[in-house]
Amino acid sequence: MSIKNSFSIKDLENLSGIKAHTIRIWEKRYNLLEPERSDSNIRTYNLQNLRKILNIAVLNNSGIKISHIADISEEELNEKVKEITIENKKNSLAVNNFKIAMLNFDQSLFEVTYNQLLARNSFRDVFLKEFLILLTDIGNLWTTNTISPAHERFISTLIKQKILVNIERVQNVSPKDDMTYILYLPMNEIHDIGILYLHFELMLKGYKSVFLGPSVPLENLYELQHVFENITYISYFTVEPGKDKVMEYLQTVSNNILAKRRETMHVLGNNTKEIKRSELPNNIVVHDSIVELLDRI
Repeated sequence: MSIKNSFSIKDLENLSGIKAHTIRIWEKRYNLLEPERSDSNIRTYNLQNLRKILNIAVLNNSGIKISHIADISEEELNEKVKEITIENKKNSLAVNNFKIAMLNFDQSLFEVTYNQLLARNSFRDVFLKEFLILLTDIGNLWTTNTISPAHERFISTLIKQKILVNIERVQNVSPKDDMTYILYLPMNEIHDIGILYLHFELMLKGYKSVFLGPSVPLENLYELQHVFENITYISYFTVEPGKDKVMEYLQTVSNNILAKRRETMHVLGNNTKEIKRSELPNNIVVHDSIVELLDRI
């Protein structure tokens, strides 16, 4: 598997959040980066350039003027980023390191960065304040072709490994009531990090949680009603069902599953953003984020 070590200016824009036009101006005015140029004068940037623009973005977003950033050495730049990250408890440095790890399929850098975070934060904080931001950025990077599906799978697998380790630590806690949470993804939906993390949180809170994983047919939910008396369902729609099919799917779940025993379902994810909540069945609740859902439980 090849390592990505050459980047276009559009890649730099997508990864750093700084517009390509601004990067060109800074490059010309302050000589911040040293791209290679093709015979047709097309810029390409190496990994060192990427690291630098990511660090510049951290400082600039923290209110430091680019004219001041341009006057400090690269070593001072790195130290300043570390200081800002620690003092303000910002996630930029860790997220940037995770992005570099992803681009280079570098598991060692991922582990070092993760362990440094865990030394001063709970796993909950690491996931909600670091991994969630990273995963949002990855979604944007994938849709703009800055990264490949291989990059996404690599970093997603590492994050899931960390969630599973923490699930192992809490899964022997005895449930505190007869409520059972069923976590699943609809057919052809495979993005399960969100509900896997919710599975961890529910067990941490002392609830009985059953994680079914991706691509679950509705017939399976019927079967579970013969096993558990009091069920609340949770699902996450990232890709499926499509935005034009979400309401139809939820109505089917409401009528054919939830209404039988007055049960409830919680849903979240990108494909729920455009739902008209006033039209939702009374037994279905849509949430804007994992944190909002957890606050309701």
